[in-house]
Amino acid sequence: MAGKTPKTSAKSAKESAAKRSTAKPRLLAGGNPQIAKGYGDAPVQAYIAAMPAWKRDVGRKLDALIVRTVPGVYKAVKWNSPLYGMEGEGWFLGIHVFTRYVKVAFFRGASLHPVPPGESKQQHTRYLDIHENDELDEAQFTAWVKQASQLPGERM
Repeated sequence: MAGKTPKTSAKSAKESAAKRSTAKPRLLAGGNPQIAKGYGDAPVQAYIAAMPAWKRDVGRKLDALIVRTVPGVYKAVKWNSPLYGMEGEGWFLGIHVFTRYVKVAFFRGASLHPVPPGESKQQHTRYLDIHENDELDEAQFTAWVKQASQLPGERM
């Protein structure tokens, strides 16, 4: 620490931390925002705010529909993906950004009626892929969300 006093080092560390907290999140492959693991609405909103271009509007719409359909839904960001669940009951839904679409994962989707269209290597998981010009069927989406929230959640 030649030329620096401990007080200066502490100040520099605080300034660096402040810059990191206000810095724009890095986008990973496919444009998926890199957001630190966290629980509650704040990290999910940070993820949505960092979603690139048209995907941000999709993220806002999905989040609003989920919150309206499942009051008191529990939220978190893990593995750079927002998760939605019931506190103490596990996760029923996750969102992930890819280059050309936003993927919604219903972790118990094989039990939903009708079953979401995207198949998975996981026996119970089903996906809904939303592309830029897709019209989201809000009634069907909220029906899936409601059903999914009433099933046993995935422990992650």
